[in-house]
Amino acid sequence: MFKGVSLWAGVISGGMAQLKDTQAMASGEMGVKEYSIQTSQNLTGSLGLMAGLEYGAVLGSAVLPGAGTIIGSIIGSMIGNRVGNIAGYQAGHILFDNQLLNNNRLLNREQTRLFNEEAT
Repeated sequence: MFKGVSLWAGVISGGMAQLKDTQAMASGEMGVKEYSIQTSQNLTGSLGLMAGLEYGAVLGSAVLPGAGTIIGSIIGSMIGNRVGNIAGYQAGHILFDNQLLNNNRLLNREQTRLFNEEAT
């Protein structure tokens, strides 16, 4: 799966999406948390596109060799990209919107601040 056309399709698709998001964050249109969520979405979307392209081509070849390969790879890549984007967006929200994790980070910052004040 990680070779040939499917690899380059995933790299180009994910790279373009990541470049767009990086420019949005650099210009202030997107915050760090949203950028992190978008990055996970871009990564899984690219992997989904690669898998969908490969397996769609295989399935299309089994149904109708030649034309089925092309049609299957196109449909498979669209479905794989969509499923990967959804999965990455949900995973990003779970990782970066986790209230328990955020509360723990805030607690650690407050403890560090108090420790630094006591040291001075």
